[in-house]
Amino acid sequence: MPYQLTSQGKPIEVYLFGERGSGLQAKRIQDFSKLRKQCIAEGILFEDPEFPACDSTIFFSRTPSRSFDWKRPHELTDDPKLFHEGATRFDVVQGELGDCWLLAAVANLTLNQTLFYRVVPDDQGFEDDYAGIFHFRFWQYGRWIDVVVDDRLPTMNNRLLFMHSKEQNEFWSALLEKAYAKLHGSYEALKGGTTCEAMEDFTGGVTEFYEIQKAPDNLFKIMLKGYERWSLMGCAIEPDNDVTEMEQDNGLIKGHAYSITAVRMVEVNTPRITGKIPLIRIRNPWGNECEWKGAWSDRSPEWTLVSENERKELGLIFEHDGEFWMSFKDFLMNFNRLEICNLNPDSLDDEPLTKVSKKKWDMHVFESSWIPGCTAGGCRNYLDTFWMNPQYRITLEDVDDDDDDDLCTMIVGLMQKYHRSKRKMGQDCLTVGYAIYALNDPDNLPKPLPKEFFRYNASKAKSSFINLREVSCRFKLPPGSYCIIPSTFDPKQRGEFVLRVFTEKENKMSEYDEEVGLKNPAEEQQNPTEPSVKSAPVQVEQNEVEESKEQQVKDFFASISGSDLEVDCYELQKVLTYALKQELDIEEISLDICRSIIAMMDVDRSGKLKLEEFLKLWIDIRMWKNVFKMYDRDDSGFLSTLELRMALNSAGYRVNSNILRTLVLRYGKKEQMDFEDFLMCTIKLKSMIETFLERDPRRTGRVNFTLEEWVEKTMYS
Repeated sequence: MPYQLTSQGKPIEVYLFGERGSGLQAKRIQDFSKLRKQCIAEGILFEDPEFPACDSTIFFSRTPSRSFDWKRPHELTDDPKLFHEGATRFDVVQGELGDCWLLAAVANLTLNQTLFYRVVPDDQGFEDDYAGIFHFRFWQYGRWIDVVVDDRLPTMNNRLLFMHSKEQNEFWSALLEKAYAKLHGSYEALKGGTTCEAMEDFTGGVTEFYEIQKAPDNLFKIMLKGYERWSLMGCAIEPDNDVTEMEQDNGLIKGHAYSITAVRMVEVNTPRITGKIPLIRIRNPWGNECEWKGAWSDRSPEWTLVSENERKELGLIFEHDGEFWMSFKDFLMNFNRLEICNLNPDSLDDEPLTKVSKKKWDMHVFESSWIPGCTAGGCRNYLDTFWMNPQYRITLEDVDDDDDDDLCTMIVGLMQKYHRSKRKMGQDCLTVGYAIYALNDPDNLPKPLPKEFFRYNASKAKSSFINLREVSCRFKLPPGSYCIIPSTFDPKQRGEFVLRVFTEKENKMSEYDEEVGLKNPAEEQQNPTEPSVKSAPVQVEQNEVEESKEQQVKDFFASISGSDLEVDCYELQKVLTYALKQELDIEEISLDICRSIIAMMDVDRSGKLKLEEFLKLWIDIRMWKNVFKMYDRDDSGFLSTLELRMALNSAGYRVNSNILRTLVLRYGKKEQMDFEDFLMCTIKLKSMIETFLERDPRRTGRVNFTLEEWVEKTMYS
């Protein structure tokens, strides 16, 4: 079970590495406290079997050209410490790994102790209860994960190869990097990335990405508001085509990521004018003399225009530490990209954050996936399948404070899961994005929105489609209801995603889909003027031919069942094979289907069906057979999963995208179903829904089962 952290009295669940629900696979669940106690009791130092000290932990694509020495901190120094005089941004120095994006985020994290110690727990160290084991917490796709590592670190000539502190005996940053590498499968998986990715993993926030040359006019205001809300920020310069990280004459490095550590309006006094100028403090993760050399750099003459008190308030220090100030104007001229990570409401509940600002975002989070033949409809270019993508409705009611245009701010982030871990398998990010549609009369629109809606309605807003881990945009929209459609660019692409929506004011948001349940096949004829995914219910006609077939099946049932007029699953197999063989070209109905049918109809738990029970069943089977034949338009013997939802609706079921996705994964074969798959699917649906409804006569949508009852119901169905 996940353990809980407490933030201002609110619990935050943290999953253990390898725990079910964590999204990470391991040979066994790794519990830091239990493992440390076990090592202390046995008098040994922890060695992590999930992330061993070997070359494959560092590289997955090649064999290293040199050997690495894995050493524990006490083998490198006589007095190892997790922290030396606390944690600061100057403890983050880049090594030989190309993960400056990660270091820029780590440096930003140190600016906020509350956030820092959520990621780097302070219940560990090299003094009391030391057992060579440490743990760190990272946000991953909607949940916090506790990652355990041993303290064996890759070295060469007794020096750490990768991230480290300026202090030779301080090791929190090196161990943090190792835990983050384990989370993604290897150190090599950390090569190349964006600062916002790591900032999100440290906070659970949602990021915005700006091309500075195309940024809005109020960019500094956005940055200043973000800084006041403790947003984490990073920036970068486009690389040179010939040199990976090239130092320019002005001291800035092309192809390099920096962290923004302060955004301020600074009072300037000159003989002719007094006023405020926008300044930004930036840090190079190399932590050395590679700093900005222009105006407002270390010891530049511009600082003589700022009073001594103002300089003290800014914490101004002139050292070769990689940190420098520059004007906002120079920032716009020299940097190409800006990333802002807006903290989620849970983070903003903590002190000292609330001392700075009482304002926080309202947030909604949804997890889902794109499954080929089911919910992977592709972008709007593919009209026939676009409507199949998951859909989400949001209602914006209150406009932003101090907004002259009476609009509502909404930040939408679409994140695809596990992209770094998939690098080992040669898989890149999918190209993903989303579109937002206005719902003028949402209560009278079908759920989900059908193909016809998108044929006649243009999107109100949309993102670009990008092959990055996350696509996020800020929108200003009038109050109203909207539908957000996340998708891959091309249809039939498999992937998992997290959709997060941040707004300045509270709002209502939910999946825009049908409620799961049964309906009477005779009800709700489709209205041709309101097209939807609902299809006309299929009826079983009573005519001479059907009555003759029914009598033949009854007679065969009687001959098989014997004097008690009951059949078990083996006898039912013969009856159904006889009844369906000619029409559906089936050699033999599977025994599993017959067992499921018995369980569905077996009220008295006898393991058999009486004739009366079978006749009720036969009505359903004939209807399911007719549904299958209706949607098997090419007489191939298979039903396309693209049409499964309409077929199920015709058979009397209401299913949403989540249930449809489950059915396709469980019963589909290469985006299609044969009749037996379809029959098994409908039987299971009917059985589970009716079992639930028996316990919920008032239709509250909630029931209680004991563990024994739950196991019995799910196993015997």
